[in-house]
Formats: sequence, C-alpha cells, structure tokens
Amino acid sequence: MAAEPTTRPAAAAGTVSLGDLTVNRMGFGAMRLTGQGVWGESADREAGKRLLRRAVELGVNLIDTANSYGPEVSEQLIADALHPYPDGLVVATKGGLTRPGPGDWQRDGRPESLREALEGSLRRLRLDRIDVYQLHAVDPRVPIEDSVGALAELRQEGKIRHVGLSNVDARQLAAARDIVPVVSVQNRYSLADRHSEGVLEVCERDKLAFLPWFPLAVGRLAEAGGRLAQVARGHGATAAQVALAWLLRRSPAMTPIPGTSSAAHLEENVAATTLELTAAEFSELSRTAEASL
Repeated sequence: MAAEPTTRPAAAAGTVSLGDLTVNRMGFGAMRLTGQGVWGESADREAGKRLLRRAVELGVNLIDTANSYGPEVSEQLIADALHPYPDGLVVATKGGLTRPGPGDWQRDGRPESLREALEGSLRRLRLDRIDVYQLHAVDPRVPIEDSVGALAELRQEGKIRHVGLSNVDARQLAAARDIVPVVSVQNRYSLADRHSEGVLEVCERDKLAFLPWFPLAVGRLAEAGGRLAQVARGHGATAAQVALAWLLRRSPAMTPIPGTSSAAHLEENVAATTLELTAAEFSELSRTAEASL
C-alpha cells in the first residue's frame, strides 16, 4: 500500500541535529522578506507574514535570519508573524555584518559589537535565548578567537543555546571549535558551487549541520537543453527542485534553507523533499556540474 501523502512535506527528507535540537532538513531562509538590496521593508509586509506561517504549516521548523537582513526587518517580521513560537520551531539568527546601505555589507567581529547585535536580536525576536546564533562572517581585522570567544561568553550567560558559524573555511572552523562547541556551518554551496566541499566533509564526519546558502545557484546547468533540465522533465519537476534534491542526497548533514518571497516558490522548494534522484542521475549531475566548474 502506498504511503499516505503528508501535509507537512518538509519532514520527508528526514532530520538533522543542532546540538540537542532536531529539525527537518528543509529549512527556510528569511533574507528575501525585505526590500530591494536586502534593505528596508518589503513591498507587502503582510504577505511576508503569511509566507512564514505557511512555511511552518508545511513542516519547516528551521528558519534562518540575521540582524543584518533589512537590517532588523527580517527578525521583526518573524516575531510579528510567529511569536509565540510553536513548539519545536528553531529560529537561527546571525551577527557580525553591518549594513551602511542597500547592497552594502561590512564585517564587524569585535566582541562588543557582537554582544550588541545579540542583545538586539533577542529584543526583536522576543526571546530570552537564541537557539542557534551564528557568526555571520569572520572579520579579518579581529582574531577569530576574540569573536568566537564573545559568543562563548554569551552562551555561558544563557543568551545563546548553540553556536553556529557562517562563511568559514576548515581552518577557521577548527579554531572556533577549540573555543566553543559548534553545531552548524552555513556556507555558500550548490550543485554548481562546491568550494566548501572540505567543510561539508568535516560537518558530515562530526555530525554538524551544514546549511548551504544560495543553494539554487545552478547557472548554465539549468539551460533548456542541459542535463539538469532533462532530469527535471523526467520527474515532472523544476530544475530548482532537482537542485535541492541533489543537495539532500549529497550528504545527511545537508540542510538547505532556500529563501523566497513567493508562496508558490516556497511550496515548490519544500516539495523537493519528496523527489528521489536515482544513483545514476545523482552521479551524472555531479559529473556534469564538475565539468562546468
């Protein structure tokens, strides 16, 4: 007998651990729920709130954001839409980037700045403790030991439950883990962009979650006559869904967080959890992508 279809398809790809927390492997990235250039409010704030609620209805229980998205807009929208948060929902946020203007991102990993960023996130998200707080990027002007040390102190104070990292290499990940337990890494990664392969392998080996940002960057692979498009047609799916399915098959640590401001795209992305690539399709897509790198 065929299994009954689930009304919470985000659970179909299984789960991953974030320390003592467990989340479904299809999350949601809330960066796009802001204005152009990830700056200011979006054109339709109420639509953003509905989108967040729909994500939770679909079984998404990991929402990723940052104080720099807006700035502050994404975090406030999440709280307005979802607080008090449903049981099991993990809101992960980040600090370490500042926003002088639209499209402008600057690193600031000073301990005092990270503490200020964390306190602001707590207020906007209406929380006493952030479940997963991530260093958004390593500041080359500040020793990573100082930046991560500040997060370790905030964790000891009970304001952070678990520490994550973003935009790090394997050396930086190792240095951070010498200071504080790390539960996740969020790096740019996709079928067509695998420069963080070494970091992913560390995460898989040590059972850390790997959150690929920009997971749908497939470039020329999605062209109409390309193999990605052919596989998508064979499954009655979109190229984006196949790209997400490839990520989910690539590693049990992989936890995509595709972002969108469209309800249709949200449902399409979450539905990718039910798309199963054959071993041959996975291997061929991998080889095709490697040849294009």
